Amino acid sequence: MSAPDRFAPLPVTDAPQERGDAARNRTLLLDAARRLIAERGAGAVSTDDIAAAAGVGKGTLFRRFGSRAGLMMVLLDEDEKAQQEAFMFGPPPLGPDAPPLDRLVAYGRARLRFVHEHHALLSDAARDPQMRFSEPAALHHAHVRMLLEAAGTTGDLDAQTAALTALLDAYYVEHRLADGATLDDLGDAWEGVATKLCGR
Repeated sequence: MSAPDRFAPLPVTDAPQERGDAARNRTLLLDAARRLIAERGAGAVSTDDIAAAAGVGKGTLFRRFGSRAGLMMVLLDEDEKAQQEAFMFGPPPLGPDAPPLDRLVAYGRARLRFVHEHHALLSDAARDPQMRFSEPAALHHAHVRMLLEAAGTTGDLDAQTAALTALLDAYYVEHRLADGATLDDLGDAWEGVATKLCGR
């Protein structure tokens, strides 16, 4: 079994069996949140707005998702799982069967596109410190760390992984783009740092 195959996909949220009314309320809340965020942007949508648009009480929202950040993470769930599948099991260079540095570069460029596409939700979710250490975040950290190790990187791999993945922070990415950088520029920067960390 190759190194990437040791990591099973991690769910963004738990999905226990739900009663019919609970499942209906969950769907109503998610649909309302998606619609309002598409119209206004995540920063301009409150939990009160979402609950009102869904036709349920605010308490129902918190019972279903725990917090605003929890709701934001559920909205990211499908796309997040698709990207996890791509870098763990998809075709190279993002997936297995490519040299580790090539995979690391491909991962960074793909993740930058994902972060830009979902920056409003990621930024909103990141306001909850616990979300920075959620299961998906741990999986991304483990994947980058594994690639650094496979590429022969030495030293404190956890610290180097944290430093490298800081380049993928939603606030940082949007700040750089607002200053005139492009996603290609940010991808080139990621590649430069990754290459140096791998001793090339």
